Amino acid sequence: MIIEFTTLAGTLTAKKVLLDAKTAGGTSNNIENGEAQESYFIELNFPAAPSNEFNSGEVSFISNALGGASIIDIRRTTVTDDLLVVLPSAKDVVDLQPKFDAIQKCPGSRGVIVTGIAPPESEYDFYSRFFCPKLLLDEDQVCGSAHCGLAPFWCKKLGKSDVFAYAASPRGGAVGMHLDEQNQRVLLPGKAVTVMEGTVLV
Repeated sequence: MIIEFTTLAGTLTAKKVLLDAKTAGGTSNNIENGEAQESYFIELNFPAAPSNEFNSGEVSFISNALGGASIIDIRRTTVTDDLLVVLPSAKDVVDLQPKFDAIQKCPGSRGVIVTGIAPPESEYDFYSRFFCPKLLLDEDQVCGSAHCGLAPFWCKKLGKSDVFAYAASPRGGAVGMHLDEQNQRVLLPGKAVTVMEGTVLV
């Protein structure tokens, strides 16, 4: 079953998929009452947001807005129009002390994504955080649409189509991604919990 949502970004879909062995830590089954139970994720299908070079004289301003962070690269995403700021390491992403008033004045219509390569011993490929005070939210704890810009960047950089990331917000969260480069889509699988059931009469 596929559920379609009509949004400003086009038609987005959600469907139930079997949890693959890699994501499940080596097994696609859970054990309940001595019997194996198949595990499922809900997979969201979003448009990819590739990024372009961002040539700006505002690098020092952006660095200051990010608490004086050392910046390796700055890019600008298509579709979402975010700044994608690459820092030297995951630790720099975690330790970042953002200045939200200054971030509000940064270029881009939404916010600033910061990211850095994960340490070799980590299970993750990269870390990230997303600051969006222009949307009246200082930091999105785990932002799906921000990963639509991160997936094309890191998949190209790392030479693979599946990446696993950590959103290093105060709450934090792991995000798995598959980049469908041919169709320019990012697939985001995750666990879901039923919180409401109802009936629609038509």
